[in-house]
Amino acid sequence: MEISTLGMLLASLLLIVSIVMSKTSLKMGVPALVMFLVLGMLAGEDGLGYEFDDALMAQSFGNIALSVILFYGGLNTKFQSIKPVMAEGVSLATFGVLLTCVAVGGFVYLVSGFTLLESLLLGAVVSSTDAAAVFSIFKTRKVALKRRLKDVIELESASNDPMASILTITLVALIQAPGTTWWSILLQFVAQMLVGLMSGALFGWLSVKFINRVKLDFAGLYPVLLIGLNIFIYATTTYLHGNGFLAIYIAAVMIGNSAIEHKRSMLTFYDGFAWLMQIVMFLMLGLLVTPSTMLEYAGIGLAVSAFMILAARPLAVFASLLPFTKMKALDKLFVSWCGLRGAVPIVFATYPMLAGVEAADAIFNIVFYITLTSMLIQGTTFSRVARWMGLSLHDDDQGTFIFNEQDDFNSELQEIDLANPDCDGQPIMSLGLPEGALVVYVKRGKQYITPRGNTEVKAGDKLLVMSNDAETMKVAKNLLSGDTKNG
Repeated sequence: MEISTLGMLLASLLLIVSIVMSKTSLKMGVPALVMFLVLGMLAGEDGLGYEFDDALMAQSFGNIALSVILFYGGLNTKFQSIKPVMAEGVSLATFGVLLTCVAVGGFVYLVSGFTLLESLLLGAVVSSTDAAAVFSIFKTRKVALKRRLKDVIELESASNDPMASILTITLVALIQAPGTTWWSILLQFVAQMLVGLMSGALFGWLSVKFINRVKLDFAGLYPVLLIGLNIFIYATTTYLHGNGFLAIYIAAVMIGNSAIEHKRSMLTFYDGFAWLMQIVMFLMLGLLVTPSTMLEYAGIGLAVSAFMILAARPLAVFASLLPFTKMKALDKLFVSWCGLRGAVPIVFATYPMLAGVEAADAIFNIVFYITLTSMLIQGTTFSRVARWMGLSLHDDDQGTFIFNEQDDFNSELQEIDLANPDCDGQPIMSLGLPEGALVVYVKRGKQYITPRGNTEVKAGDKLLVMSNDAETMKVAKNLLSGDTKNG
């Protein structure tokens, strides 16, 4: 049997086992991404004996996979949802990332033999929360957070990778060329962010126009076209020395919030495609790790992880959200606990490896400990902490209603959690819903109810609401959720 055939056999088996294990992981309360990572380690050098040490391949594929995951996150981001929390999200994604980098870097410098720049580099690598981990937790965990709080967490995780990548690349450059001035670094940072912002906006607008005008003969080609646009936007922006991750997210938000051809089928396809990228990325990163060489870094790895979870992350969150006095301290504390680290830090840890930084191997192994402990501790306790803090509306499955919306469907359709105490126990006809808004279904626990005008709704119900337009839906959503600020 040829080596290539053996490789395909192993890859297919790992993929199948990973998918099956995702079901097991949910029952065990362990994030599926951890299972993928561990499975990759078991198949590696100290397990089945498959040797994989190609950091360049891991980084290249990791960047593409991250762009796909961020693109999918952007496609599913409703602008009306993130608009009220835009300022909080941007503050966490920029100032919060910088503070985390400095705090972790300072701690590492005090407790290790790393130089100051190497310590800050480690801080930069782990400074962003992981979109793949956060999206996965929200998809698979039985918890429903307050809408505004959930939006802040998702927006931060989807938008903070650009800042972390710039900090990582900048610190690698400083270590390689110590004479680099801070002024040139600042200019480079501003240039990357501006190019990424403008590129994302331009390509997002062009993508919407292109998708609607190309008129392909086969509907199955539209998702393939979207993949091409995804990679094209990331690669072009990176080639222009802009931040590809920022461009990807902005473009995806624009595409996802526009009326485009075959939108539903593209979103459905991209859901599976994003999962494939997550699985392969975590398996590959698991293969890259050699467990036998990790033991010597256990002490420093666990110490840095504990400091980041208990000190650096809360400090960064509370400082970043200091101007937002209306946000409760308990909400900020929960955002601190949701600082999940996943594959992103491991991908970023390959940057110093490829650049030949002296402490690269140590940084990679420490980062792996941080990622693993973050997902095992924070990822597994996500739901329980939310309930303990009283931030979980109810303990029920997300994604209650499955509706195969047609591409020419002109009405708005949303699932809304009934959280307004004034609506509790009221018949639907007395709720005061705007004209043009209709409650299609009600789900209470495991029971589905076909509503009538005299059907009484209760707090914690999930309502499937249809409306004629986005503005009517917004009014209905604010009424049912009790969000009077945006009404």
